[in-house]
Amino acid sequence: MTTTPDSPPAEPAEQQTPEESGWTTEPGANPEEFGEPGPPLDHHAPFYVGFVGASGALLAFWLATNIVTISSTLVLIVVAFFIAAGLNPSVEWIEGHGVRRRWAVATVTVAVIVAVTLFLVAIVPVITDQVASITENAPGWLERLQDNERVQDLDDEYQVIDKIRDYVTDGDFVSTLFGGALGFGLAVLGALFNGFIILVLTLYFLSSFAQTKSAFYRLAPASRRERVTKLGDKIIRSVGGYVSGAFIVAMFAGVSSLIFLFIVGLSEYAVALSFVVALLTVIPMIGATIGAVVVSAIAFAEDPKIGIACVIFYVIYQQVENYVIYPRVMSKSVDVPGAVTVIAALIGAALLGVVGALLAIPTAAALLMLTREVLVRRQDAR
Repeated sequence: MTTTPDSPPAEPAEQQTPEESGWTTEPGANPEEFGEPGPPLDHHAPFYVGFVGASGALLAFWLATNIVTISSTLVLIVVAFFIAAGLNPSVEWIEGHGVRRRWAVATVTVAVIVAVTLFLVAIVPVITDQVASITENAPGWLERLQDNERVQDLDDEYQVIDKIRDYVTDGDFVSTLFGGALGFGLAVLGALFNGFIILVLTLYFLSSFAQTKSAFYRLAPASRRERVTKLGDKIIRSVGGYVSGAFIVAMFAGVSSLIFLFIVGLSEYAVALSFVVALLTVIPMIGATIGAVVVSAIAFAEDPKIGIACVIFYVIYQQVENYVIYPRVMSKSVDVPGAVTVIAALIGAALLGVVGALLAIPTAAALLMLTREVLVRRQDAR
């Protein structure tokens, strides 16, 4: 490089002090006293790969062990979230009328608690009396069964009826079912405690629903956050619609059973049996069938004609529910093929019991939607 006589000489580059460059040393220390920094570790070195791999395997094992340990708590969290998702549309509807969210959450929560309390106060005494009546009449029903020749042959060989009579007429058979009086008391306390935890978590989820969703959505890359947000909101709306729809279907089953049982002459047990049917209908696939079997069995024991009428009624009603009520109620929330519904319910029941069966269908709907929107589109674009 050449310079002309008129051009000014180049000034030397200004040297930064260690303090200005961010490099600090102890007083009197020489930055090069400890030598030049070496190259970074070779990420492909056998020791590095083995150490990192073993650490990852140990961490995965530790996480899996702890997840199994806290599985019951995770179930409570999931149930609370599903309930919150089911109540969130009501909260948003109240918000749309100019009410602040915390007051909307308080209004919905108080309404649910009052409704549940009034329901329990009104129905628990009736159910208790009717269950006691069923227990008292069970021995008479068993005696009628003994008049059947086939039943007599089986009873002579296995003493089935005597065993059932002794079990039903025993005053402590409910306690025995839960492991004695102490076990029954602990089961009740555990159920109350779990109910309280679910209530508290549901309130937290409802009050901070938008913030919780935003926090999860921000974990996605900024380039995909809008799409993740839309998919997440669609899944949450599906969950909320399913929870609300399941409640409506159960109410249909309970009310229709109540009316029918009063008509055919089982008014003495109508409220208790209708409550059982409504409660079991919430369980996908098999719940309604179990409820129908229970009611029909008691009806047959009371009067064979009433039993036949119950069988006919529930066969017809389940067709109406499966092809009219359920599709109309769930059409805007979940769209899952029948085979997938059966498989999802079986897997959910195997993993988490009744709770797993309840959560299986909305989970399957969410996975199907993600498959269509993400995997199928990606494959079609290739």
